[in-house]
Amino acid sequence: MRFLATTHDCAVDRDTISVVGRRRSRSIVALTQALMILAVATTGLLSIATAQGAQDPADLQRGRSPRDSEIVRRFRLLDRNAIWTPVGRIRMPWKTFHTQGLVRIGDTFYVSAVDVLERSVRNGVETDALYDRSLDRSTGAGRGWLFKFTSDGTLVGRVELTDGAVYHPGGIDYDGTSIWVPVAEYRPNSRSHVYRVDPDTLTATRVFTAPDHIGGIVHDVREGTLHGVSWDSRRLYTWRLSGPGEQARVVSSDWVPNAQSYVAYQDCHYQDVGYMLCGGGGGLDLVDLRDARPTHQVSVTLVIDDTGPNAGLSITNNAFWIEPTGPHALRAYFMTERDNQADLLIYDITPWIHRSEADHPTPMPDGQ
Repeated sequence: MRFLATTHDCAVDRDTISVVGRRRSRSIVALTQALMILAVATTGLLSIATAQGAQDPADLQRGRSPRDSEIVRRFRLLDRNAIWTPVGRIRMPWKTFHTQGLVRIGDTFYVSAVDVLERSVRNGVETDALYDRSLDRSTGAGRGWLFKFTSDGTLVGRVELTDGAVYHPGGIDYDGTSIWVPVAEYRPNSRSHVYRVDPDTLTATRVFTAPDHIGGIVHDVREGTLHGVSWDSRRLYTWRLSGPGEQARVVSSDWVPNAQSYVAYQDCHYQDVGYMLCGGGGGLDLVDLRDARPTHQVSVTLVIDDTGPNAGLSITNNAFWIEPTGPHALRAYFMTERDNQADLLIYDITPWIHRSEADHPTPMPDGQ
């Protein structure tokens, strides 16, 4: 009897162990699933941190975004205390005329310019170049150019972009494949041809004609859009493209009033992701293309001449190009002309928080 009882007790204990074992198995599965979810969530957070550049909290407080390129990140650190160090001046042994837009591709520069042969004449009509589209002057006459030169100022190519009264090139930009050049009548509320130019051959292809004076343009390859500025940048345009590469055509057009009126944009350059960096007399603006509003502005008080007929003319008045240099600075190239001739002025711009770098600027490449 004791044996049977013992056997029975053992049977009960085995059943109990079996039930407990199944419960433990389910618990282990649940715990494993929870750990997997936690791991995925942690990986996501780490990915976000990586996208933001794994920066320190101080940088995050300064408004850095995962959309920011290296140029944008450095530009956001600039303010009125930024240190501007002149590092070079390249003289052009050829006639530059009235310069408008500048890009650098490798060691080669491209600048758009207008040679005015006959000045336009005011007709007494007033326009705000925003909501009113009246023509306030004659077309005048001239020739539009895109010049190609090396880092020592040697002219190596040029293409004329003149079409009758449409002869005024504006600010230009490079999208990794083509240089985009708007060429307009030399008056507000007029018309413009927009060209795509091959940087190697300087072959120009007209993409479309806009019923306004377009003074600068950038290409957002990610979104398949072009963004342009009108006379004095009063209107900010968006054109949507359809079709692959060089077959792309404009399928829609829209514009909004410029939210700021301090800087009249003359030259703009696209910055990842969804920004354009624009310059004009007295300053540089970082514009968010999602809402066409400046997100960071830097006033510039430097002028190309301290005295004479061009005294007070800002170095940002016309063509410019900016790129990173050294650990935290930006190298800026300016081609604002005086008396129909422009030099290439080169500055390193260092944020105040990295001012120690300004004592040891990055050397310029050979030939500059």
